[in-house]
Amino acid sequence: MKNAKLKLIMYSSADKIDGQGVGSAYEEQVSLIKEGANDLFDVTINDWTSKPDIQHFHTIDPTFFVKMQDKKAVNIAYCHFLPQTVDESLKIPSPFFKIFSNYLITFYKSADRLVVVNPIFIEDLVKLGIPRENVYYIPNYVSKEKFHPLGKEARDAYREKLGIDSNAFVVLGAGQVQTRKGVLDFVEVAKKMPDTTFVWAGGFSFGVITEGYEELHKLQKNPPENVKFLGIVPREEMVALYNMSDVLFVPSYNELFPMTILEAINFKTPLVLRDLELYKDILFGHHMQASDNDGFVQCLNKLKQDPEIYAKYQLESQILSEFYSKEHVLQMWREFYLSAYGEKQYALRQKKKNKNKKKKVKKEKRS
Repeated sequence: MKNAKLKLIMYSSADKIDGQGVGSAYEEQVSLIKEGANDLFDVTINDWTSKPDIQHFHTIDPTFFVKMQDKKAVNIAYCHFLPQTVDESLKIPSPFFKIFSNYLITFYKSADRLVVVNPIFIEDLVKLGIPRENVYYIPNYVSKEKFHPLGKEARDAYREKLGIDSNAFVVLGAGQVQTRKGVLDFVEVAKKMPDTTFVWAGGFSFGVITEGYEELHKLQKNPPENVKFLGIVPREEMVALYNMSDVLFVPSYNELFPMTILEAINFKTPLVLRDLELYKDILFGHHMQASDNDGFVQCLNKLKQDPEIYAKYQLESQILSEFYSKEHVLQMWREFYLSAYGEKQYALRQKKKNKNKKKKVKKEKRS
């Protein structure tokens, strides 16, 4: 039995578009496997010439679909979105959206295994015709070595850079500027809390085809006095941004597992989120939630005005951060890749065995 490492090739184009969570998730997952599973896997990126044991597709590029036709390798695909979630984010003409939707489903069905970062997607994928046993849940992960508190001095310095008072209560929102992300609600809540500073990090990653672009673009250019739109912020700078913020406020109407949440909890930052079903199985109630803007205002005011409540939700975020530890997620990936490879090898052996049986039967019939 050979002891050589398995050849694991990651395919992605997520880093070509700034300011999207898929790119951050890709970066973290690759680093995690390279550093934490280098005893098992030889990991390369977009390697078109080597012969893979396992191919992991992080994005749905047509060229990657061609690579997925290699049936000797294990083909794994990430499921970051469904047709309906794309429809809520981008303005795609109906005929083209139908083509895209059919392609997306075909891409997912072609994989040996699909990975979702939130278990709520599993039922939707089953409804699209993908076998339940082919869908696996592995959460996203954010490195505590990269995302960690920087201290009060760095906090004050970054606030000064942004023109924010050192004593201000700062509410952070992060993500692409689009209707689905709840940006309009973020601003409406800010209007109800004029003595609180609201900062949004993120821009129009997909330009004018973004859903709600015209209205949001006007709002971004002329926000209320207590709201700052920073545009797309480099991921390395987000560390300073979390460090200077008091709360992460995510009013999105539809998400999977926002990387912003995983990043923020490493700073013990309290979370205020929309009351969505998808958070129940991944955040376990360790956050504040509301279903409308008045409810959001109540949550934020409680955190602002009551130190005990603020300390309680700092602890809740710390609990989440410890649950989504490097060790926990890494072990899930190690076991997942190894079992996928073993399953594929067994299937290939069975296929060869059946082929040989058929040849033998044909030979016997001829004789």
